[in-house]
Amino acid sequence: MRIEPINLKQQSNLMKDYRNNEASIHSFFDYAAFGEWKHRYHDLQKNVYKRQELCDVLQSINKQWQAPESTQKNIQRLRQSQAVTVIGGQQAGLLTGPLYTINKLISIIQLAREQEAELGVPVIPVFWIAGEDHDFAEVNHVYMCKEHQIQKNILKQHVQTKTSLTDMEMDHAKLKQWLDKLFEQLSETNHTKTLYHEIISCLSSSHTFVDFFAKLIFCLFPKEGVVLIDSGNKSVRQLESDYFVEMVESQPEISKAVCDSLDQLQSLGYTVGLSATPVDGHLFYYENGERILLQRSKEKGWTNKQNSIYFTTEQLKQIAKDTPEKLNNNVVTRPLMQEKLFPNLAFIAGPGEISYWSTLKTAFHHLQMKMPPVVPRLSLSIIDRTTDKLLSHCQLSAEQVINEGVREVKEKWLATTSYPSIKTITQEVQEQITKVHAPMRHLAASMRSDLGALANKNLDYIQNHIQYLENRLIKELQLQYQNDLATFDLLECTLHPENGLQERIWNPLPWLNMYGMSFTNRLLQYTYSFNNSHYLVYL
Repeated sequence: MRIEPINLKQQSNLMKDYRNNEASIHSFFDYAAFGEWKHRYHDLQKNVYKRQELCDVLQSINKQWQAPESTQKNIQRLRQSQAVTVIGGQQAGLLTGPLYTINKLISIIQLAREQEAELGVPVIPVFWIAGEDHDFAEVNHVYMCKEHQIQKNILKQHVQTKTSLTDMEMDHAKLKQWLDKLFEQLSETNHTKTLYHEIISCLSSSHTFVDFFAKLIFCLFPKEGVVLIDSGNKSVRQLESDYFVEMVESQPEISKAVCDSLDQLQSLGYTVGLSATPVDGHLFYYENGERILLQRSKEKGWTNKQNSIYFTTEQLKQIAKDTPEKLNNNVVTRPLMQEKLFPNLAFIAGPGEISYWSTLKTAFHHLQMKMPPVVPRLSLSIIDRTTDKLLSHCQLSAEQVINEGVREVKEKWLATTSYPSIKTITQEVQEQITKVHAPMRHLAASMRSDLGALANKNLDYIQNHIQYLENRLIKELQLQYQNDLATFDLLECTLHPENGLQERIWNPLPWLNMYGMSFTNRLLQYTYSFNNSHYLVYL
């Protein structure tokens, strides 16, 4: 096993500039991504947190998920006034969701270890499960590679459209049926049965998708002391009550700050995946099991797009005080709430998160906070022995396939199997036909203009038939070399699925099946540099 850093070509201008520490983008953040840890730690010591109340809630939630001893110990360590956290989060995807969830956890764990050694204080790895999210379609599937093609395996469970994942109960029978179909697609290994039973055990003792996700995470990271929090948990909402009041009071300033930053970023040529207006409330309200996005009304109150509800600011503040479980953060206020709850030494972020966090600096300031250092999460591509052998066979580098794919290489290789090449012959024939056909076109045009047009159509008709024959010849060639072409397809599917990164499509299930539950421990054996945009991990 070894790791190798490579440079990713497919990065947004914002991400490139952020990694290169360009002043144009870093003016939108309070700290550099790396190297200001002592400064950040000193700033955190000035803040006041509901540390004991938070740890009580964390202890209760994690205990419900049968958290390992390492997690329970870290919750106790977090009670210490000098303890800080490294935090990151994701939705509760099925079977952990795509590989980038695992990569984010590895990032959180590694940075926490590094900074605990550097600062000499407890640094606790925390994973924020976005249980308040309600878009089930984003998490209800797993992709598998079938016959070198990407296949989407959807869990067909009916859910209420706007029910949060925290409150969404699983249909155990349908989920088990879905899981069985997934395992039918896996090759039998020494680890298959154990893996299946571990997953079934997590499933059987879970009520919601968040439960299932959390228990799997603890199975995969039993010794790392990861502390989990479900943002949709009612006890967490109670902790957030005072902070919801602050956000309601500061809405005009928060919304204006986000809009102003968005305008500034766009004027600098950066594309940010966030839309915002000054009337956005950046909070959801729960009513009859559904969450409603709030915005400011013309009367300076709070309503929704349909104007079906209305609150004065005082009424909404009272809701925040009395029934905070009826409120919920959105993409703008979630980072603010995260910072209110935890003494965050750093936030581990994916490219999309770094993009929209770039609009939040002034919003943090309006709530008397600094934005924590935003550290790009580690980005990994897993290369098993089979994939490595295929790369060697095709004389391709993993970096080339990840950045460019293999379609162009595949077409060029196929062209070399025919001599002279089909495309060359086709081009020569079409040129000769055009030349030989020219006198007829000239004659037709000289007799009548409509005959000239007919002659041109006649040439097109002949050329189309030549093109048709070319396509048939290429198809025949593809049949003759289908095994070789399948090798290219498998590399594309494994390392460059849907013209993107492996970590954005593939679930860890195939690698867990191949290497067992210790797969994540293998990934943790190495020290990765957060300065590198991507790593190849050879297993």
